[in-house]
Amino acid sequence: MLMPTPHACRVVFLAVAVFLASGIAFTQDNPNRPPWAQKSKAKANSSSTTSGTNTSSPSSSPVGEPGKIVQPTPPPPKEESSQPAVQGNRIRVNVNLVTVLVSVLDEHHRPAPDLPREAFRLFDEGNEQKIDIFEPETSLPLDLALMIDASMSAHKEITFEQEAAAHFIRQVVRPGDRLAVFSFDEDVTQRPPGFSDNVAALQEAVRKIPPGAGTSIYDAVLLASRALAHRGDDRRRVIVLVTDAGETTSRSDFDAARREAVSANVLLYTIVIRPVKNENGRNTAGEHALETMTDTTGGAMFYPDTAPELTAIFDRIDRELRTQYRLAYYPNPRGTANTYRSIDVKVTTGNYQVRHRKTYLTAP
Repeated sequence: MLMPTPHACRVVFLAVAVFLASGIAFTQDNPNRPPWAQKSKAKANSSSTTSGTNTSSPSSSPVGEPGKIVQPTPPPPKEESSQPAVQGNRIRVNVNLVTVLVSVLDEHHRPAPDLPREAFRLFDEGNEQKIDIFEPETSLPLDLALMIDASMSAHKEITFEQEAAAHFIRQVVRPGDRLAVFSFDEDVTQRPPGFSDNVAALQEAVRKIPPGAGTSIYDAVLLASRALAHRGDDRRRVIVLVTDAGETTSRSDFDAARREAVSANVLLYTIVIRPVKNENGRNTAGEHALETMTDTTGGAMFYPDTAPELTAIFDRIDRELRTQYRLAYYPNPRGTANTYRSIDVKVTTGNYQVRHRKTYLTAP
């Protein structure tokens, strides 16, 4: 009878240990977590979940369950250069161009098309700027995060919300566009993972959103902004948020969420489904916070009185996204690094409502 040598025993033992370790790491990945929120297998055993308390900045965000606040690894700093760099088939230049998407509406809230460049005046910190790029109907493709409040307080009208959102998906996704469906309650979950142009799969994801507890609005805005920030710079980044605005369970706070939205240059549209119409009977703090964030990014707030109004609101958002003006400029004077700068756009002809992002964050 042959006895195994000590060397052979050690080889078998190491092989079994490696197999078990890889199995454990695999089981810790959660398929419902967005790709940008997945734990790496090498760190799955060392990451920990902390609960409950709000954070004042994204840097103190804990790693948690699917959709909880996750601090992405920042890219290494790059030196600014005016020399073009070849990326695949594109040539990209590191410059300080600031892009502003502008919605111009008439007195009936209809988009006003075909305004000339001369009708616009643009100011940075009160200083008028030269408009270097002007597109009267921008052709930049959309990256859109559609976020549905799945909390119990908002779930009364969820079926109608889902069908209205499915209708919106069919309308808004055009060649080159990408959309991701998120639900949020105490967690923020992407359904299914990834940005996609598969309309049928996106509609199915909306219709299968399950009910939850809690409402994490700040987490939803922060995480959607981070997801969009990973998309290309040559695309428009849009969040459409459907919620009852009853913030209860976010780990991040208002300042962190707003800063992330400004930094990612997202356009936020907010639809507030109010279970109680009288302000005396509900907590309006979440509504006021969303109004501030929405106005800062250049989006719009909607307060439908009945669920059937949702379809008309989604249609209005779709029309506005297709008739936006794109203005871009090189700030003069250039602002100090990592500071907020104010933007103001005026239309000098007609009686129009003008919406655009009010501020931007200068590069580090």
